[in-house]
Amino acid sequence: MSLLFGTAGRIGNDKALRQLQDFLLEGEEILLAFKVVRDVHALTTRRILSLNVQGVTGSKKELRTIPWSKVSAFSIESAGTFDMDAELKLYVSGLAPIEIKLDKGTPFAEVQRVLAQRVAG
Repeated sequence: MSLLFGTAGRIGNDKALRQLQDFLLEGEEILLAFKVVRDVHALTTRRILSLNVQGVTGSKKELRTIPWSKVSAFSIESAGTFDMDAELKLYVSGLAPIEIKLDKGTPFAEVQRVLAQRVAG
């Protein structure tokens, strides 16, 4: 199951907050955020959020949320010399692995650190 269509590029948390602020819980903070075209995906202190903006006008939106308690494991593969993107896989209870393609400039160590703290913590 692919969570994203295309390759996700890292964006600043402030940009992600502008699109996700209506969906965040009290005290929830964005740790890392990524964008593919109009869609925004964030790793927060409580869960993984995926906002899929649909339609020509973007007025239709789908929000997916995965609590950290449901993520049992992850793998991350960095981009190589000839690879154009990195790949992240999340293993979620009751679902097929979720695959996310990340652009080559994604901070591999930082993504791994955030995931390790949330999944193993």
